[in-house]
Amino acid sequence: MVLYSHFLVIYLLFLSSVVSQVTEFISIDCGSTSNYTDPSTGLAWISDIGIMNNGKSVKVENPSGNWMQYRTRRDLPIDNKKYCYNLSTKERRRYLVRATFQYGSLGSEASYPKFQLYLDATLWSTVTVLDASRVYAKEMIIRAPSDSIDVCICCAVTGSPFISTLELRPLNLSMYATDFEDNFFLKVAARVNFGALTKDALRYPDDPYDRIWDSDLDRRPNFVVGAAPGTVRINTTKNIETRTREYPPVKVMQTAVVGTEGVLSYRLNLEDFPANARAFAYFAEIQDLGPSETRKFKLEQPYFADYSNAVVNIAENANGSYTLYEPSYMNVTLNFVLSFSFVKTRDSTLGPLLNAIEISKYQKIAAKTDWQDVMVLEALRSISDESERTNDRGDPCVPVPWEWVTCSTTTPPRITKIALSGKNLKGEIPPELKNMEALTELWLDGNFLTGPLPDMSRLIDLRIVHLENNELTGSLPSYMGSLPNLQELHIENNSFVGEIPPALLTGKVIFKYDNNPKLHKESRRRMRFKLILGTSIGVLAILLVLFLCSLIVLRKLRRKISNQKSYEKADSLRTSTKPSNTAYSIARGGHFMDEGVAYFIPLPELEEATNNFCKKIGKGSFGSVYYGKMKDGKEVAVKIMADSCSHRTQQFVTEVALLSRIHHRNLVPLIGYCEEEHQRILVYEYMHNGTLRDRLHGSVNQKPLDWLTRLQIAHDAAKDFCRP
Repeated sequence: MVLYSHFLVIYLLFLSSVVSQVTEFISIDCGSTSNYTDPSTGLAWISDIGIMNNGKSVKVENPSGNWMQYRTRRDLPIDNKKYCYNLSTKERRRYLVRATFQYGSLGSEASYPKFQLYLDATLWSTVTVLDASRVYAKEMIIRAPSDSIDVCICCAVTGSPFISTLELRPLNLSMYATDFEDNFFLKVAARVNFGALTKDALRYPDDPYDRIWDSDLDRRPNFVVGAAPGTVRINTTKNIETRTREYPPVKVMQTAVVGTEGVLSYRLNLEDFPANARAFAYFAEIQDLGPSETRKFKLEQPYFADYSNAVVNIAENANGSYTLYEPSYMNVTLNFVLSFSFVKTRDSTLGPLLNAIEISKYQKIAAKTDWQDVMVLEALRSISDESERTNDRGDPCVPVPWEWVTCSTTTPPRITKIALSGKNLKGEIPPELKNMEALTELWLDGNFLTGPLPDMSRLIDLRIVHLENNELTGSLPSYMGSLPNLQELHIENNSFVGEIPPALLTGKVIFKYDNNPKLHKESRRRMRFKLILGTSIGVLAILLVLFLCSLIVLRKLRRKISNQKSYEKADSLRTSTKPSNTAYSIARGGHFMDEGVAYFIPLPELEEATNNFCKKIGKGSFGSVYYGKMKDGKEVAVKIMADSCSHRTQQFVTEVALLSRIHHRNLVPLIGYCEEEHQRILVYEYMHNGTLRDRLHGSVNQKPLDWLTRLQIAHDAAKDFCRP
């Protein structure tokens, strides 16, 4: 009892879902003059009057059977436009969309129609009528990309384009889900009911989702032909459990074909193939098998490594007889001519069985026009005369553009031109215009547009703008003269105010602005003021540059004079020393010196040698001592006089004069000197063995000199001082 209740709840939920699906059906009888309910199905059909205002209703001669929806058709104009039906959807819900075409008879027409069918911007099918009595059904399974879709007819090659019915069927949430539905629709190529009792197609109410299941008894060319010998048809009246993923109708699963000689094979043509496809095979064991009977088989043709090695055992795979087993071939490549065969395995006692197949092509979803551009077009349509909107349906650019727009060939398409001259537009220009970055031409002249201009500073490709003969107000933005590609700007007969941007008056742009009473050129006084201001700023800039250059020249001259004075002082100092028995030459600013003679060294060289006197190695009564290294690699000790008082200056002169004459192996030789910018510096050869204090008193690394050595050094040095 509990199990029965459980199944009853599931059935009631399924039934309520089906009822809900039916109430959401959209069934349009194209060309019908009234709404009605089809007595054979109970489905409500509506006329397309008010939905499609183009073309004409035509009575069909020799309509298909008793189907009421095929008694009329809608013939559409033969031109380069598209004619679209808009259907409301719920975004991301899956639907079956179906368009059907029955022409009837050729009559006085010279040729049967051939034209294109689009879903949004995606080419759905090329409809080619070869048999006037046949109903051509085109089905697409989609996940709705937005809250509506457009089904469009266009591009007739021969004859007059037409349509018989347009239908929208919502599907159960789990049905026909794929891994690729963000980028692909499923275009139905074949849906076949094998073992059918009649040649009539099966659909609603037998299929709650109103799919069309073609009978394998339909003998149209290249459709389910080439059956293998020993193929027999079987059926049952028992219920089949079909509530799995795709919910095939029970009536389809109650019939089947069986290959009694071990092989089951067929051949059929698939429209728009070769292509990648999703394929379903529907199996249900509808025969009562004996204890020793088994039914096992494999897919032999076409061969797919991932599928053909799998053994199908229907009763085992489906967990019992009279239960659906539906293997899905998610993504396989199939040819235009599909030949398929199932072959029984060696340990099987019965041949293969097949109830139905369903094959759909992955149809790449084409990009629609950039949504920002579409927003502007919709805003413009909202302020236009209603009589001008009749053909503005479907995507603005694909498959053919609206009459008043021009599109790019990019992906997604962008609007490059808007041509709405004299279209009775009333209101303000949409501010979203600023986002139409591919726009090159804007023609809105001869309307009743009001308000200021929207921001167009980002429309750098804009070349031609016609806004004349409107009621526009406000000032002309200064950026209008800076748009890099602008060639023409027409604003005559409006109410613009203020000054015209000077860049529009240079002659580079064809600029027409007559009959804007409060719009004027820049005043002479203002132009004179700007000229004076600009000239003044230019002169001040030149004077500033000259002033800075003068400062640099004066600084260099002052430095040169200072160096000259230093050289002169050095010359005077060298003259006062009168070195005897020693010939020397001085190269000012250089490093060259004769052996044993002190020479003048410029202050910048000492700063460079000592890295700006960064390494202090000692201090004495004269001043601090710094380590340095000359450009020639010679290491030096640089002693800087602590102050410049008169007796210190005399001490500096005396030391230079004395040490320039005295050369002894026990005295540190004077290499050079500097007297510059109030600096007095002595440069000695650097001694690696420490200071005199270290040698007299000892240090960590040095032992003190013994008294005999000290006496010898003093005696030798005294000899030099005593020389005449």
